[in-house]
Amino acid sequence: MSKSYQNYIGGTWVEGSGEVANINPSDTRDVIGLFAQGSRAQVDQAVAAATEAQSAWKGYGLERRQAVLQAIGEELMARSAELGELLSREEGKPLAEGKGEIYRAGQFFTYYAAECLRQLGQNADSVRPNIEIDVRREPVGVIAVISPWNFPTATAAWKIAPALCYGNAVIWKPANLTPASAVALTEIIAKQDIPAGLFNLVMGSGSEVGEALAAHKGVKAISFTGSVPVGRRIAQIAVGNFTKLQMEMGSKNALAVMDDADLELAVTVALGGAFGGSGQKCTASSRLVVHEGIHDAFVERLVAGAKAMKVGHALEQSTQMGPIVSQTQLDENLEYVRLGQSEGAELACGGELLQLATPGFYMSPGVFVGTRNDMRINREEMFAPLTSVIKVGSYDEALSVVNDTEFGLTSGIVTRSLARASHFRRNAQTGVVTVNLPTAGTDYHVPFGGRGESSYGPREQGRSADEFFTVVKTAYISSGNDL
Repeated sequence: MSKSYQNYIGGTWVEGSGEVANINPSDTRDVIGLFAQGSRAQVDQAVAAATEAQSAWKGYGLERRQAVLQAIGEELMARSAELGELLSREEGKPLAEGKGEIYRAGQFFTYYAAECLRQLGQNADSVRPNIEIDVRREPVGVIAVISPWNFPTATAAWKIAPALCYGNAVIWKPANLTPASAVALTEIIAKQDIPAGLFNLVMGSGSEVGEALAAHKGVKAISFTGSVPVGRRIAQIAVGNFTKLQMEMGSKNALAVMDDADLELAVTVALGGAFGGSGQKCTASSRLVVHEGIHDAFVERLVAGAKAMKVGHALEQSTQMGPIVSQTQLDENLEYVRLGQSEGAELACGGELLQLATPGFYMSPGVFVGTRNDMRINREEMFAPLTSVIKVGSYDEALSVVNDTEFGLTSGIVTRSLARASHFRRNAQTGVVTVNLPTAGTDYHVPFGGRGESSYGPREQGRSADEFFTVVKTAYISSGNDL
């Protein structure tokens, strides 16, 4: 019998209105557990508990708050091997990536633990005599965190940690595909010195729990990472309450490879950016914009590298690319393979269903060549281990293709030219730019976010997080005329 796991509301573990099975994508015979499905009534309970707890939490001293976040971070890092294995087991990313994600999640908490002690305001003289001005930031209130399955712990951490740091309460709805990692993080948070109800875990579907959070008047802000359609739906619901929004959504990231690039470096960067995490990253390099002067040699090595990648069980040490997260996602990926070929793209390698030693959602990394930027495979986010090569005749054409998208999260260039690198950095219309690095991979202490349909609202991560998780109060103080 599989173990059942409950929601966490008001400081208590509670049953949901039903359960869903959590299946290991590396071995579909392995049921990790049965996880509670929350209801709209439980969302109401969580909001009520969070509202009361937040009033107490914002009054905690800064050092007391800092100690809580530090303890969470240190436990995540200390248990990164154990919890990383659990994450890889339920999400499918290779074991090293799973462990690395847990460790990075811990770093988010320790970073924001330090930020607890760096909450500095501003002061100014008024234009009127004998009046001083004090400007400071205060917590927003109850924050709904809606996180994705591809980075189930790290993405949640970079939302939860700053929310708590700046004095807010949290209601977390994780993705239904990766609930085990959510329960593990909740268990760590729950044992800290925090008011009951300050942190709540309400697992469930987007149509039930997600929409209830978006519509609730007691939720003052929503931090969401997911698809554009779901983001639009949340925004349409939440705008009725003027709820504050922070949304990271789709992408169609491009890596430009110039004719002066180090070929070996370019291929390494492209392979890592395109196929790391089975291509299931919002920062994945799904468009490779390659100068004609290096195109053929680049494609030859890229295809050889893709063919050599070891696809396997996430927990096997030799695995370089794990399975796709679910049957639904796998079916969508294979449909994009068929779509690309119907559009006239040549599938140079991969994109095939694989049958391995254990039953799982396996496919080989695929490379399309001979593609145009107007093809659907180059316009739509595939979230798959598939990448498309687009041949261009010049740097100017490459930059134009990079920017020709409705998205704008990350972009990159591989070049030996400082002039090209500098020009690209200034003119690429994305929130993140990389030079001689994969488009995937960011640091926790600096802003993260995009443009266009990739992002909406204030930036995540680093000190920029205070723009979303706080509100500004300006106070005027008269000193009077008497000395």
